[in-house]
Amino acid sequence: MPYDARLGPTRYVASGERYEQIYYRRCGRSGLELPAISLGLWQNFGDDRPLENSRRMLRRAFDLGITHFDLANNYGPPYGSAESNFGRILDEDFRPYRDELVISTKAGYDMWPGPYGEFGSRKYLLASLEQSLRRMRLDHVDIFYSHRFDPATPLEETMGALDTAVRSGKARYVGISSYGPKTTERAADILRALGTPLLIHQPSYSMLNRWIEHELLEMLERDGIGAIVFSPLAQGLLTDRYLEGVEEDSRVRRGHYFSEELVTRENVDRVRALNEIARRRGQTLAQLAIAWALRDERVTSVLLGASRVEQLEQNVAALGRLDFDAHVVEEIDRYAEEGGINLWQPSP
Repeated sequence: MPYDARLGPTRYVASGERYEQIYYRRCGRSGLELPAISLGLWQNFGDDRPLENSRRMLRRAFDLGITHFDLANNYGPPYGSAESNFGRILDEDFRPYRDELVISTKAGYDMWPGPYGEFGSRKYLLASLEQSLRRMRLDHVDIFYSHRFDPATPLEETMGALDTAVRSGKARYVGISSYGPKTTERAADILRALGTPLLIHQPSYSMLNRWIEHELLEMLERDGIGAIVFSPLAQGLLTDRYLEGVEEDSRVRRGHYFSEELVTRENVDRVRALNEIARRRGQTLAQLAIAWALRDERVTSVLLGASRVEQLEQNVAALGRLDFDAHVVEEIDRYAEEGGINLWQPSP
């Protein structure tokens, strides 16, 4: 590929007002605080997008006080490219600010062929962490996650691998993602006995996917574990994107982890009603959804992606209106019902 000077470093200097733009919440009973909004690199940071745009979004995020960047080994496309692109930008732009950043990655879904390239074995998790560190040009990550529960591998083995990641100095903390309440409690007990407390859980959560309210949040609070929720916009359904149907350039049409079958008449009706509530509050629907997910103090942070700087700025603006009186909560609850969109069905 020919060299493009626009993709190179341009002496980035972070805004001196970055810590005045956002607020932070303590992660469970740990000493770590996370920004109320964290940036996920699941999409829009792979090789299918211009590196220049990725660099612009990461710079703007940090200038807005977003100190937490969340990745996984297979984010892309292709797999690994989000970490590689992030590693380049980190090296060229953020190296002086490394100790101001919380960088996380995960392993658990498919990454390479064969029996050792997915799920929860010790071999896979630790090999994947080594690869992730090389791609990101790091000697450690701040949080290393088991990306999903593996029913065929003893939980003791998976949690033992997380413990090893911390003891080897290659992770500061550990977390789990999409584990149900019972397996989360077992995982926390195992890690506590090993001497590496479970810092954080990363579940899906939105106004149309409320599964964590039944048992999980109570369990996390009891054990002093933080929660960072992903897909608070229900993969884009809780935006104005689908109010009038499915656009040709939408994620649904591109087949990116979201089926047109989920854009049901019932879900669209719910979204339209929620959009009217947002309009009366002076917010966009997306901003309402973000604020709603943060209404519970047990939620440490919401994990959001972005495809452009303006979208990132609009998301952060949601923090300007977090108040919900009882009447508004009751009205939202009429429409904030399960929409059958939990694509990451948790373990028991």
